[in-house]
Amino acid sequence: MNDVSQLTSQLVQFLAPFLPYLLKASEKAAEEAGKKLGADGWEKAKVLWNKLRDKEKVARVAETAAALPDNQALREALREEIARALAEDKTLAAELVRAMQEIKTAGVTVTALGERSVAIGGSVSGSTIITGDRNKVER
Repeated sequence: MNDVSQLTSQLVQFLAPFLPYLLKASEKAAEEAGKKLGADGWEKAKVLWNKLRDKEKVARVAETAAALPDNQALREALREEIARALAEDKTLAAELVRAMQEIKTAGVTVTALGERSVAIGGSVSGSTIITGDRNKVER
């Protein structure tokens, strides 16, 4: 997983459902996240977020993305900001690569929350994902 783009996409995909709870950082938020999203996933998300939250721009974009979880443009902005942070801090990048590999090994799953959400547990590239009502796909 040397590709920064792939790493940042996986980070955002994994962290997005947890962001509203991670940003609250209270015991009640932790309990709520554990119930809703799974205790194991919550613990892994906290580890990842603890590595990223000190990056001021990442934290700022994450707050906006958490407030509007269905906004794909904000998720992309978060991915880009994380990519910038990793480009500047190679040690952080290496730590996050290891953490994501541990998550994959542990079999932590992602959950799609919200109307028309999509969750992907592995890597997907070059694919089209369609959500919505009465869509028609032709070949």
